[in-house]
Formats: sequence, C-alpha cells, structure tokens
Amino acid sequence: METRRLGRTGRDVGVVGLGAWQLGADWGAVDEGDAVAVLRAAVDGGVTFIDTADVYGDGRSERIVGRVLASVDGLTVATKMGRRVEQVPENYSLANFRAWNDRSRQNLGVDTIDLVQLHCPPTPVYSDDEVFDALDTLVDEGRIAAYGVSVETCAEALTAIARPNVASVQIILNALRLKPLDEVLPAAQAAGVGIIARVPLASGLLSGKYDEHTTFADDDHRTYNRHGEAFDVGETFSGVDFGTGLEAVRRLMPWLPAGTAMAQFALRWILDQPGVTVVIPGARNPQQVAGNISAATLPPLTPDQLTAVQETYDALIRPQIHDRW
Repeated sequence: METRRLGRTGRDVGVVGLGAWQLGADWGAVDEGDAVAVLRAAVDGGVTFIDTADVYGDGRSERIVGRVLASVDGLTVATKMGRRVEQVPENYSLANFRAWNDRSRQNLGVDTIDLVQLHCPPTPVYSDDEVFDALDTLVDEGRIAAYGVSVETCAEALTAIARPNVASVQIILNALRLKPLDEVLPAAQAAGVGIIARVPLASGLLSGKYDEHTTFADDDHRTYNRHGEAFDVGETFSGVDFGTGLEAVRRLMPWLPAGTAMAQFALRWILDQPGVTVVIPGARNPQQVAGNISAATLPPLTPDQLTAVQETYDALIRPQIHDRW
C-alpha cells in the first residue's frame, strides 16, 4: 500500500487506515470475535493506521485494538480524549488529560501512545495556550509521542494547524463534504500537518447500498442522531439530509469505472485530494475491510470524474451544509 508521512509525527502510514468507532458502539451490535476479525483483516491487508477513542464503547474499542496491537509490529494507533466529561473548556486540564491518558494506555496496553487527539472539544479550547502546554507536557512525560485534534469545523482546523506542535488534524472529508478543500487542506500541506479524513463514506451513504427503505437499529447513531439529538449532526451522514444524499449517490453512479463499487470510488476521491494523509473508513466484517483497502490500488480519478463530484456537490449539497461546518 502507498504510504504518506503523517504530518509532524514523523511516521509513515498506509493511505487507507481503519476507523474503529464501530468496534466499540453506536453502529449496532458487533461481536468481539467479529471485531478482532476486522482488525486482523485490516492488518493482513496492509493497514498500518488505526483510529479509536476512549469513549467508543466506554473503552471497548481501545481494548480490542490493544489485543491486536500486542501481537503486531509496525502499527500506528491513534486514540482520542475529551468526551468523557461535560463539554466545557475548563475540563480540558492537565489533570484530566493525565487521567484519561492513563486509562487509554491501560486499555491499549502501551506505555506511550503514538498519537492522541482532542476529541472535537468546545471551540474555545483551540485558542487556549494552557491546553496545548498541557499536551506538550504529556509528550515531555513520555505518555504520548505526538498529539493532534479532531475537529467539527474548518475554522477549528485552521486554528489548530497554526499551533506549532499539532501533528495532525482529523476532519470530515468526503464527496458530500467538500469545504475542507477550500482552505484546510492547503494550510495543512503548507504547515506539514497531517490530514486524517474521517466519515469518508458519509456513514454508509457513499456505499451505494442504501435506498429510501433502508432502516437502522435503534442503537445505531444513524437512527438516534439523525437530527443531532446525541452529538453533532455532522457526524451522521455528514450532516446531509438522507434523501438528498441518496440522490447525490445516484448522480455519481454513472461515473464509476467498470467493476468499481461506489465505496471504492468515494475513497479514491479522498485519496486524490492534495494534502490528505490517510482515510479511515470503518468496517463491520473482513469483506468490507478488503473493499476499502482496494481503493488504494485504483488509478486516480479522471478530471471528468472529479468534475462530476464537484458539480453534484454544488447542485445538491452546497446549499444545504457548506456554510455550516
């Protein structure tokens, strides 16, 4: 698999990673054996970057990732912290960072975590010098090797990129969420900051497998957070109205190369964007893992295909969400 430098971490990672949210919770039930099978399939397929968080299943995702990490060399594992408490800036303190970090290191079974990211904190946190001094302290103490941020908005991303020791920015980027192309990706590239593209398939919309009759389990965020009831609605279908997303996918379908699935096309589109380091699709079974990884072997999309994505976004999606995030 092609590798790219993950910003200021100094590490090279495969361009297709694995997002491990679904191995913890919020996507319907995933048996632990199935979760381990997903991780094994990813590693065997060449994935070297895994992204998790301390709140995914209250640590379940971290613990499962830790089981695989213990037996595999060469993995870069990133986790996130900050969502275990009320979301007010004063909770982003050194004492809390140490406590959360202790828990994550125990879950993952490591002394030093490769990359820790603030998990979509309140906007004022990005401008708080004390927060980033505390993160520098975690590095100095050997608890973490590097730190980054996971953001909701492009403005938050730009504020973080300006910080001298932020190694990476994780942001929603997909064929239904194009705003990061305007300023965030160029700024990250200029600063040497890695870009981790999350929600790359728009919660499955860009898999091409859904229609107006598709339903999801009650414990799946695509049911209970469709209107932002539990957390930022941008995390569910990228904030796009479900019906509008279906129409966008139908417009893109004719542009798929022969033998290519919609999900592979969507992932390849992300990999073709200058400044992207790694894309982190989730997977519920080894077959989905293999399909995601195969996107890295596709040739770059043609200018006409790239234009089709842009025109579909401009016609259907831009008026609905572009200014929101």
